[in-house]
Amino acid sequence: MISQLAFLFTISAFAPSVLAVGTPFGQAAGTTGGGSATPQVPSSLAELTSWLSDGTARVILLDKVYDFTSAEGTVTGAACKPWTCSPNPQLAIDANSWCTNYQPSAAKTTVTYYKAGTTPLKVASNKTLLGKGSAGGIRGKGLKITGASNIIIQNIKITDINAQFVWGGDAIQIDGGSRIWIDHNTFQHIGRQMVVTGYGAVTATTFSNNVFNGDSTYSATCNGQHYWVALFTGAGDQITFALNYLYKTSGRGPHVGGTSGYYQNVHVYNNYFVSVSGHAVDPGVGSKVLVEGNYFNTVTTPVLSDSGQVFLPTTSAQVAQCASALGRNCVANTLLSSGSLSSGTDTGTLNGFTASAYKGASVMAASSVGSYVQANAGVGKVN
Repeated sequence: MISQLAFLFTISAFAPSVLAVGTPFGQAAGTTGGGSATPQVPSSLAELTSWLSDGTARVILLDKVYDFTSAEGTVTGAACKPWTCSPNPQLAIDANSWCTNYQPSAAKTTVTYYKAGTTPLKVASNKTLLGKGSAGGIRGKGLKITGASNIIIQNIKITDINAQFVWGGDAIQIDGGSRIWIDHNTFQHIGRQMVVTGYGAVTATTFSNNVFNGDSTYSATCNGQHYWVALFTGAGDQITFALNYLYKTSGRGPHVGGTSGYYQNVHVYNNYFVSVSGHAVDPGVGSKVLVEGNYFNTVTTPVLSDSGQVFLPTTSAQVAQCASALGRNCVANTLLSSGSLSSGTDTGTLNGFTASAYKGASVMAASSVGSYVQANAGVGKVN
């Protein structure tokens, strides 16, 4: 990855008109997005909406924050209060009768929220959405990929999507899709999930070099830390989750699985978890999660004991157990001022990681992760 960044800076220095996005890696290797299409800057919210969803291969360049917050007005509707903690608990919009079906005892209320947050922008196949410098972003609305492929979303900020309300909107939803690279983005102040997959299989997909900033006024845990970070639940998800910075979150970093009969293989490596007053990795039913070379810095529960399979090596004996399945040793994780592990030693997990994208991953030592991720994750780092 260091050589990739050096390549990008070299291109920028000698040919500043070229918008280099580097080389997708992990599961997303080979993704080209809009390819060699001429970069275009949308002139309006409507033009951005149209370009993202049409059938033309495009490189869409964002040179500012496109603010959708009030573009569709407000909605006043039923909600509930699932959490009674303080201060500033999130409320839950009664989307699809969620309050009635899952929180029947929660106090009911009425809330007003921005409609734009609940109607994400549709992203079609063969698109590159790229931010310019550190200026590009989308505010008040997220992105949704449904059954599309060959997509790059890089170097943009997605922020302020009904942050007070669960079901107020996700930053990036993917429900079925392949060859997708979500790289060098920053997420903050999101009502529900920062990134999430639906029930459709999400394959050949990498989330890399992103900042998941959970520092928030409103939270489900009333501690100023966002709970809903990443949720991977598709029927056959194949995902690389690497080199990300998760800061002041409290759960789902990521949550994988949860639906009986489905399976997911998620490779979680070289991520930097900092000040997580809750749990980081949450392996639900059907999941296999390989966790290596990560640095957990002040994380209450690095791995939640759940019904999925997870392998998180911390000793020399454990890293050597990877050799028979991966053809290489795993890289040990580091836990600093963090909770002890009550799970994470299931070697049966390794059976899900025989694909070359997993076996050939270049995983750095956990001791290098903190400095590398803080220097390179998020917007403004690639061009």
